[in-house]
Amino acid sequence: MRILIVNHYSGSSVLGMGYRHFYMARELQALGHEVLIVASRFSHLRTSQPERPGPAWSEHCGVPHLWLAGCAYPGNGVRRLLNMFGFAGDLWRNAAAIAREQRPDVVLASSPHPLGVYGASRIARLANARFVFEIRDLWPLSLIELGAIPQRHPLIRLLDHAESFGCRRAHKVVSLLPCVHEYMRARGVGEERWMVIPNGVVPGDWKEPWAALPEAMHRFLGGLRLRGFQIVGYAGALGIPNEMDTLLSAARRMRKREIAFVVVGNGAHKKTLQQRVAAEGLHHVHFFDPIPKDQIPALLQWFDVAYIGWQKQPLYRFGIAPNKLMDYMMAGTPVLHAVEAGNDAVAEAGCGLTVTPADADAVAAGLQRLLALSEGERRVMGQRGREFVLRNHSYPMLAQRLLQACA
Repeated sequence: MRILIVNHYSGSSVLGMGYRHFYMARELQALGHEVLIVASRFSHLRTSQPERPGPAWSEHCGVPHLWLAGCAYPGNGVRRLLNMFGFAGDLWRNAAAIAREQRPDVVLASSPHPLGVYGASRIARLANARFVFEIRDLWPLSLIELGAIPQRHPLIRLLDHAESFGCRRAHKVVSLLPCVHEYMRARGVGEERWMVIPNGVVPGDWKEPWAALPEAMHRFLGGLRLRGFQIVGYAGALGIPNEMDTLLSAARRMRKREIAFVVVGNGAHKKTLQQRVAAEGLHHVHFFDPIPKDQIPALLQWFDVAYIGWQKQPLYRFGIAPNKLMDYMMAGTPVLHAVEAGNDAVAEAGCGLTVTPADADAVAAGLQRLLALSEGERRVMGQRGREFVLRNHSYPMLAQRLLQACA
């Protein structure tokens, strides 16, 4: 089978996030299928961009890629919108050529935003291929509920039309979120036409020996251990939705204990967080720049507890699918999960504690409970998380599910 995946923000093990379709492509290749990926020349999620983003197909890490238009942009301003429209327009213009040259059997359009659905659907129609629409965030509901953008705004109407168009045209709709039954029905998608395929992990990436941490980071973490500190860690994006301010407030409440907070990542909110740490004298909170994905297993071994937090948002009633939570669990690290959502893998697996989100007292109390456990108790707890991920979120298994959606 020849499968064409369209994902504006697709990355790779070399470029950085997002990883989902790159890993899915490698698993599908191992099963004997041909996979091609269409992505933008620029994505804010990546740590680097393609070196030669020309108009022709090229091999990238063993997977054929086509890099389409997409201007560079900082933050979430007008240039990011131009990037989105540029990619969608370039995909539409190249649809006939892609269909003619590549002749895919299946076209999968992913919706980190849904504007590419028009071009992807056109490719599928011209190639007489099955069309699969993957819903990641819910558009435009995410912008309405998280961004407080009025429902009558032209962008909202456009995103609503795009997602509705994808749901109508698709042979099968894939959702990363597990609690979207009512939402799908409202979009006219019956249960026989959609399936859940969550985010996952590559089990082989978690086999020792792991890639070594940068020497300075390794020495620093080792120094914390030698001084008797327990380590609460976070590895991921540093934006307002990640609720890092709540973690800093919890850290302030715990400043008199031998507990260090290690934050590894980047994002629009990082500078503000660092300024707050300096202003409040939170000397036990330490920031590091992002590290390559293959170094994440080595990093997480240093954490006694890993933190992940969410805002209080009605949108999460449809479920959540965070990549970093899968990493925490694969590392066998107990997790403090501050969330109210339609699903909770930490509670399902019994691999940590779930507390009220955006509540510093609850986060501090949860951390204290987990850190009070013996090392052996935390190890058993973490192992439950690892086993849960291997049962439910390994990419070899998820690739088989995607093939079911493509059939």
